[in-house]
Amino acid sequence: QQPVLVGTVSVEASELLSRMLKREKIPHNVSNAKFHMQEAEIVMRAGQPGTVTISTNRAGRGTDIKLGPGVPELGGLFVLGTERHEARRIDRQLRGRCARQGDPGGSRFYVSFEDDLMRNFGAADRMTKIMERFGLEEGQELEHRWLNKSVETAQKRVEQRNYLIRKRTLDFDDVMNMQREVVYTYRNEVIDSEAPRTLIYEVIDEAVPAKLKEYLEVDEPNYSGLMHWVNTTFPLGLTKDKAQFETRSVDENAQFLIGKIKEAYERKSSHEEPSAVQSLERYIILNAIDRLWQEHLYAMDALREGVYLRGYAQKDPLIEYKTEAYDMFVELMANIKNEVLHNLFRSTSNLQAFENFLASLPQFLLREDAPTAPTANAPARARQPQPAMAGVAMDGDGSGEVSIDLPMRRSLPKVGRNEPCPCGSGKKYKNCCGRTA
Repeated sequence: QQPVLVGTVSVEASELLSRMLKREKIPHNVSNAKFHMQEAEIVMRAGQPGTVTISTNRAGRGTDIKLGPGVPELGGLFVLGTERHEARRIDRQLRGRCARQGDPGGSRFYVSFEDDLMRNFGAADRMTKIMERFGLEEGQELEHRWLNKSVETAQKRVEQRNYLIRKRTLDFDDVMNMQREVVYTYRNEVIDSEAPRTLIYEVIDEAVPAKLKEYLEVDEPNYSGLMHWVNTTFPLGLTKDKAQFETRSVDENAQFLIGKIKEAYERKSSHEEPSAVQSLERYIILNAIDRLWQEHLYAMDALREGVYLRGYAQKDPLIEYKTEAYDMFVELMANIKNEVLHNLFRSTSNLQAFENFLASLPQFLLREDAPTAPTANAPARARQPQPAMAGVAMDGDGSGEVSIDLPMRRSLPKVGRNEPCPCGSGKKYKNCCGRTA
């Protein structure tokens, strides 16, 4: 009548043991993840006389097992472990279910050399050969301190392996976490800033010199490409004679362009309400951060999935991941700044103010590749695939109608290939109108 608590390492093992006890017609209770609603109650009754309870090593934690009447005289609760867990801590927790608070109790664990723990980490083959040398039969019960030490050694190996896996995962997560801190610190700075124009000007001061270096600090400076980028991004209308990039250094060209861009932006902003301009400036930066950060997260996930293959080339995947992640992050920050520059003169809070700004520009600037004013019928668009119209395209009176491209919807039911053609010809759709569909 001594109550017994049988511990297993998995739900599958507990169900297998339950079927074996049913075959022997031994009444018992099963506590595992499939019966989590009754888990605490089942474990709480495990101390009653004659009770057999099968429980996974993690089930019923925090539930006090009180011994029933007459159980202390029978020796208290007996804990029976069917195999050792990968972690010694969980075995100790299971053993600690008995003999609590001065109550009597006992425990015993049974281990097979065919258990996953012993087979993978416990040198079971070597121990089996030793047993065969002594002429021991299969299934015979063995007790020796060498066996206990062998099991503990296997558990230490598993614990060390799991620790290294967790540490490795943390090392990978730290890379992403540092990038996340930088991006969200910058994003919160944009949200909390009372003067977002200073952030816009910081972007101009940092992005323009970097762009100039891409075009000029190479073996063959690309002056025509630089001129095209300047005139398609900003309404400056620079010509080769006006710009004279060849006659100045990179730093001098950067100062020249930054002054022209800020002057043009001040002129554009003067046509709009200051509060609306502040909101628009904040939106331009946040929109660039949010969109490109999402794309960066997908790219980082793809990198992490494939970087482990670098191990076949005798390279440390973590070092490779850190190196490429840094390069991708630098590219992300540069893309955010370029996106802000690209949308700076393509966004407006008021259509009429934007048209007034365009009217103040020289007529030769209003060509196809320069920024154009959004209209009610054709809102301004940026380069594909992301629309660059960051503001609200308003009506002429500033009422604020937003132009949205609605998805196409099917108005008639779809016709199958082998169904009769809707035109009434009597042929199948695939042999009639479906040929040209």
